[in-house]
Amino acid sequence: MTRTDILALAKRYVPVLDWGRSYTRDAFQNDLLAAVIVTIMLIPQSLAYALLAGLPPEAGLYASILPIVLYAIFGTSRALAVGPVAVVSLMTAAAIGQVAEQGTAGYAVAALTLAVLSGGILLAMGLLKLGFLANFLSHPVIAGFITASGILIAASQVRYILGIDAHGHTLPEVLYTLNENMNDADPVTIALGLGALGFLFWVRKGLKPLLLRMGVRPRLADIAQKAGPVGAVVVTTLIVWAFGLAEQGVAIVGAVPQSLPPLTMPDLSADLVSALFVPALLISVIGFVESVSVAQTLAAKKRQRIDPDQELIGLGAANLGAGFTGGYPVTGGFARSVVNFDAGAETPAAGAYTAVGLAIAALALTPLIFFLPKATLAATIIVAVLSLVDFSILKTSWGYSKADFAAVAATILLTLGMGVETGVTAGVLLSILLHLYKTSKPHVAEVGLVPGTQHFRNIHRHAVDTDPAVLTIRIDESLYFPNARFLEDYVLNRVAGDKAVKHVVLMCSAVNVIDFSALEALEALNLRLKDMGITLHLSEVKGPVMDRLQRSHFLHDLTGRVFLAQFDAWVALTQAPAPEPERQAAE
Repeated sequence: MTRTDILALAKRYVPVLDWGRSYTRDAFQNDLLAAVIVTIMLIPQSLAYALLAGLPPEAGLYASILPIVLYAIFGTSRALAVGPVAVVSLMTAAAIGQVAEQGTAGYAVAALTLAVLSGGILLAMGLLKLGFLANFLSHPVIAGFITASGILIAASQVRYILGIDAHGHTLPEVLYTLNENMNDADPVTIALGLGALGFLFWVRKGLKPLLLRMGVRPRLADIAQKAGPVGAVVVTTLIVWAFGLAEQGVAIVGAVPQSLPPLTMPDLSADLVSALFVPALLISVIGFVESVSVAQTLAAKKRQRIDPDQELIGLGAANLGAGFTGGYPVTGGFARSVVNFDAGAETPAAGAYTAVGLAIAALALTPLIFFLPKATLAATIIVAVLSLVDFSILKTSWGYSKADFAAVAATILLTLGMGVETGVTAGVLLSILLHLYKTSKPHVAEVGLVPGTQHFRNIHRHAVDTDPAVLTIRIDESLYFPNARFLEDYVLNRVAGDKAVKHVVLMCSAVNVIDFSALEALEALNLRLKDMGITLHLSEVKGPVMDRLQRSHFLHDLTGRVFLAQFDAWVALTQAPAPEPERQAAE
């Protein structure tokens, strides 16, 4: 391997070696400004998402430092901001809650193990170029899962707003325990929580227009809006401290270690790994789908491209970093990535600068959040996740496809009723089953010649020429095991009562694959038609499909011919006059 090859390989797997060579002062200034804005937003978010995962608040900060740096080195998106996110935090709590009790050392170690397993899975998928596997999760199912997760997350945080003890991994469990403990609700905590909620909702919609009317510059108004959660944190912390509300029963964050992320070791014992492997796989897939969707959307706005397989490596490295520095599973977050993009981030270095800001916060600011009420963090989560809830997908899918609607509705109901792991597992299975269902009954059309052209269209949609002796069937799907028998039955049923048919032509312009099961079905169809005195032909077979057919004995046994174009079959089988040379050349 030459030096050039080694350098190209290094750039392929370590993208920072590529974009870092052309890094400019302007890019540095833009990245630094974006990092300041994202850091301000990420500090309360990190603390809140750690609370959602059932972990100490510092775990959220730790999961936002080294993972961001590692993604900046190995990731390909210029704007993706990696760290704790709501859905993955909820899935983390559900997964490790089954193997350890919240608040124990074993719970924190299980979170480390989950992050390392997730990182290993993502890294392996990236090196094996398995990014395409995420395509097995259909958009309707993902939308249904995220909507249900948003509802579950919001419901699970109500207990902090009310100041009561309530638990549960499903919506019925959460609602039941909330109702059972409602008499223990604390009025002061409710006032703080509802005040923070109201303020945060207003900040999202009302603060920026107000500041613009007051003459504040748009960029400063935007920064102030993004810093809204920080304002809620500061004000409510001061209120709790000034009035001694912690002694009156208001739950607070308490002491947070004032240090950089420590070096931690996960527990890779066989029992724990086997218990967490499936949840880690689900978290990896869901996290990757969410992350790559955001990355592709933002890259398209600047006519950039990302590499999904390298994204797997970048996210894998980030999760491994989280597992060895006191964090838990991370992925690319939608809200903070959009903020990063809008703030002008030009390279992944913006993420590295954000990590520096968070490291400073972990060293210098943690004593200041001792009196931070958990109700404020819960309010931050609720406001953030309610934007994930989108019931319009139900109406849209109902009008477009009843099968997609059923998949969305089932995913929502299963996630709410049986928990996130069951919901996402059902979502994966529903996505696959939905694909199999749709392709098991492909659209098949009987076509005829559009007069005056060489084009063939559906006889039920267009005025076309047909010949009673020639039946042309266009197959609008690849042929493989779920639909092979369907095509065979369709053709045989069609010719059974039609004595005039002498030729059947399968128009394969939309067929990209014929697997072995479909090949056997075609062989059986060829023999059955032969017994009926009907000749089977193929037309417009694609090159890769023809290559496979030539490796079998099917073409040798075929009773008819393989035509390059459907019009050639029409001319040969109907004895229609061939087109004039001038016209053929023009077409």
